[in-house]
Amino acid sequence: MTVKTGGIRGPGIFLAQFLAAEAPFDTLANQARWAASLGYKGIQLPTLGPQCIDLQRAAESQAYCDELKGICAEAGVEISELSTHLQGQLVAVHPAFDNLFDDFAPAPLRGRPQARTEWAVDQLKLAAQASRRLGLAAHATFSGALLWPYLYPWPQRPAGLVEEGFAELARRWLPILEAFDEAGVDLCYELHPSEDLHDGVTFERFLAAVGDHPRANILYDPSHMLLQQMDYLGFIDRYHPRIRMFHVKDAEFRPDARAGVYGGYQAWVDRPGRFRSLGDGQIDFKAIFSKLTQYGYAGWAVLEWECCLKDSAQGAAEGAAFIEHQLITRAERAFDDFAGVASSTSRNRGLLGLK
Repeated sequence: MTVKTGGIRGPGIFLAQFLAAEAPFDTLANQARWAASLGYKGIQLPTLGPQCIDLQRAAESQAYCDELKGICAEAGVEISELSTHLQGQLVAVHPAFDNLFDDFAPAPLRGRPQARTEWAVDQLKLAAQASRRLGLAAHATFSGALLWPYLYPWPQRPAGLVEEGFAELARRWLPILEAFDEAGVDLCYELHPSEDLHDGVTFERFLAAVGDHPRANILYDPSHMLLQQMDYLGFIDRYHPRIRMFHVKDAEFRPDARAGVYGGYQAWVDRPGRFRSLGDGQIDFKAIFSKLTQYGYAGWAVLEWECCLKDSAQGAAEGAAFIEHQLITRAERAFDDFAGVASSTSRNRGLLGLK
């Protein structure tokens, strides 16, 4: 049964970092039992690869989706959301990255960027239908990137380049957003370096380009904001109406005389900005959970485990209890009700010195 604490649901865990050919990470049933044994209530499923879900079958068959839900329920968890991070990446790929991102596509599509894009778009549309059949409210993805090579303005960017990049991104994503709208599911972009949507400014550019589409929403992950030196708490204040998903991921940023945000092409363990297991980094999760509760966030709190030092088994084992400890049961009455006083219009006017 899901723990409900003033709207926030959890703890959940994203399974992408744990997939393997060996048990317990080889099948959905095994993964569900493993997650439940650690105290998780929800599992977020990647959709590229055979271990968790057959995406096309899920889009087409209610019986299959009911079977997936039954497998999870029997283990003691439920599916929190689906993810198409890797497919979303392929909706928009700058040619400089064609060769590397081809690895995310089926072998027959490699070296064929247009066909790869069409496949990615179809994958997202299938995910919309699969999410609907599974009764899910939100879906996770990446935006892809056409402008990332031009992040730093050297040489000077020609006038209109950024605007054209976002216009093209919108043209590719609008049909997908419409498919999610028809399915009644929010499409949540993880704001992530290497994506054209990587901070509040770029999300706002995209939102304007898609006409403030109601299904264009945010997967909030404070780790990516810390590593950009953003105000990740103020971000919630500004964008909370669009935050529909939440990755609970820690990070630390310790610049020195040799490197800062860019990292100097160093390996993760040597970079000033590093992802860390929950509780090992610098992110103020008590403040984050407080703000999300204050604004009525009603989605899942899902661990996305990534750490350059700690083993994944230890990180996963510690994560459920960490998230559980952050969950807030929303107060049902004011803390000072014991000192309440009677109210009436005449009394209030009298207190103001009015007749």
